[in-house]
Amino acid sequence: MIAEVLLVLAGHSSSLFPTDHNLHPAFRPLLHPGEEQCLEALGLIASRYRNIKKACATLSRSKSRYVCALCATLNQILKDEYEKLVVDTEAKVLKRDPDLVANGSFVPLSAVRATFAEWDSPLMALETLMNQLQAQKHWHPGPLIDMLLARSKTGVYRIADIISRLSVAVQRVWRSQLSAFLVHGTLASSDPLASEDFALLDGTIPSCVSPQTKESIVYVGRAIATIKAKRWQNQLPREQALEYANLLETVFPEDQYKFDLVISQIRTNVSEWLWLNVLTRKDVEDAVISLASYFLLRNGEFSLALIREIERLKMSRLTTRSGAASMIREQDLNLALLRASLGTTAQHDPSLLHLHFELPSGPLRPLLPSLANSKALSSSVASNSPEVTSFDDLLLGTNLILSYNVTWPLDLFLHPSDLQIYAALFNYLSSLRKTHTQIHTCWTSLSNAQRARRRWTGLGEGGTAEDLEARRELLRCGWGVVRDMGWFFDTLLGYIMVDVVDVEFRRLKDLLGNPSRGRAENMGKHPGSQNITSQVSTDPSTYLDFTTLRNIHTTYLERLLTGCLLSNPALTAILRPIFEVCERFVAQVERWGGDVLPALLFEGSLAPGGDDKVGAMVQERFQVVSDINESLRKLLDLFYEQLSLSTSQQPFTATGDASKSILMNASVANATTFQRTSIRGKGSKGFEGEGEVRRHVERLLLRLDFNGAFSKPRAGASKQNQWEDGIDIF
Repeated sequence: MIAEVLLVLAGHSSSLFPTDHNLHPAFRPLLHPGEEQCLEALGLIASRYRNIKKACATLSRSKSRYVCALCATLNQILKDEYEKLVVDTEAKVLKRDPDLVANGSFVPLSAVRATFAEWDSPLMALETLMNQLQAQKHWHPGPLIDMLLARSKTGVYRIADIISRLSVAVQRVWRSQLSAFLVHGTLASSDPLASEDFALLDGTIPSCVSPQTKESIVYVGRAIATIKAKRWQNQLPREQALEYANLLETVFPEDQYKFDLVISQIRTNVSEWLWLNVLTRKDVEDAVISLASYFLLRNGEFSLALIREIERLKMSRLTTRSGAASMIREQDLNLALLRASLGTTAQHDPSLLHLHFELPSGPLRPLLPSLANSKALSSSVASNSPEVTSFDDLLLGTNLILSYNVTWPLDLFLHPSDLQIYAALFNYLSSLRKTHTQIHTCWTSLSNAQRARRRWTGLGEGGTAEDLEARRELLRCGWGVVRDMGWFFDTLLGYIMVDVVDVEFRRLKDLLGNPSRGRAENMGKHPGSQNITSQVSTDPSTYLDFTTLRNIHTTYLERLLTGCLLSNPALTAILRPIFEVCERFVAQVERWGGDVLPALLFEGSLAPGGDDKVGAMVQERFQVVSDINESLRKLLDLFYEQLSLSTSQQPFTATGDASKSILMNASVANATTFQRTSIRGKGSKGFEGEGEVRRHVERLLLRLDFNGAFSKPRAGASKQNQWEDGIDIF
């Protein structure tokens, strides 16, 4: 009987258990109920073991190397532990071991049952695991590792230990594929980690690998593979590749911190080598100049021409009756880019070909500026809404993104997050420039209309005796509104373009030419950077390592965001309504024919019972202009108040890295990136040049409050009293 039971436990068939773990009915009358229960428990263990071995034999023929590795490891574990236990138990029986053989003559079934009781839970868990593996036809390495790691997190030590070893076996195979991709730039023919264009395939990376590490894997693998494919003159040194392979052999992806650290170290060293051998300083300088010219509007004539071309495109589509021809598509906007460059310095610039517009929402029909009432703008701003303020729909009326095609090897320097920040800066600056241009156009229109009117009215504004004073007040109110708008946008645009963009761009150029000021705090931060530095034979005062280059560019973008006020959500939530109020006023004046005053013969009617009395149109327009003036004044006061608070309360740093911010929803990516940007961690000296950026903002405060208009208390009067009593509101 005992020999038969041990054979069953070893995986052999027996007449004791004809089908499963249930005893044959013929044996039941011969056994004690306790013995019957012990035999069925041992039969259940044997049945699970046979099922696991059968599943392993089936899965071992799988095309997935990861499943094969799991089955091979599981067979080895069962051989070394379970099957060894069966052999040892049989040896103890033959040697009449007193721990198992009672009185040296018989073996209790309960003793055998107790010996194999430790395998109850592990075999049950392994059988469930095999069933799950067989239920799915093909397993990608990412979900497989995730599933094994999740199953290993259990309170039963033997189950956790066995499944952890299975997980390590699968991770070891995955790590070998990763090592081939990172060190040699090669991809396997079956179950590759990435596609031919070096984009990570779905399911190839475990979820325990952070998004930053995924980006680093693609970065390094693409760089090494591209260098080999292009047969570059300088290839990655063999000693360096061996060092990276040895580093990868020391970690598994389940240990996220160490794995991220090793990948980051490899990326840093590879970046340094690429900077010394592949990517040249001239490539970087040309790219920085091109991005500043077009995204930061340093090429003023081109930016103005582009704004005019987009407006002309909108008007041409509005006047087209055909449905298909009235749509604005991406190719129309890209053609506007080329048209805007004609007659400017950008006409012969080859970097212009890298620019293209994207419409995330697809083709659209243009819309006229909204004339909706904006009384609730200031109240909505004061509500401190957590929503992110975006400026990407002000230029065209819908989400519009300016993109820059980055090719090899420039993509080693410019990351997608950097280009998102540039695109967001372009949306903000172009919206500001467009509104500023519209206000100047409105000023010109009002001036021309007044000049034409004065030819007939002399020094007055014309009209009858009953509406003469009303016309005068309306004209003064309209001129006051457009004057305040022009003054504010002149001040803000001058501050951003002169004190922020130009200053920071010159500072970046100086650092690229003489980076020795920022090298001391950057060198030595990354492991393995010493062996890269030792390869440099140039003058240390002019040598620029890749880490310093990335830090300089990251700081440049962060200082731009902070100086342009985009890193302060409270300020951006006020600036956008100001843009909208100004656009509403300009659109209203354009609708009125380019003048706030109605023509002298536009109102009054001799028809009996007519409601069109003299002065009604003037009063209606005065109400509209007064509403706009009130909204504008409230928003300007809120802006100055929030700007003053930002210099005393808000630190000019945040908690991330602009170049490593992880992207997000495409509709708000350009804005949410701002709130993730900062300079360094708490361990460093903080924002390099933080005082300079703070002084920029203080300079803007001085310009806005040059005559004390914001800091001095003002006595307010209601619009109705101003209309009835004739109080001068300007």
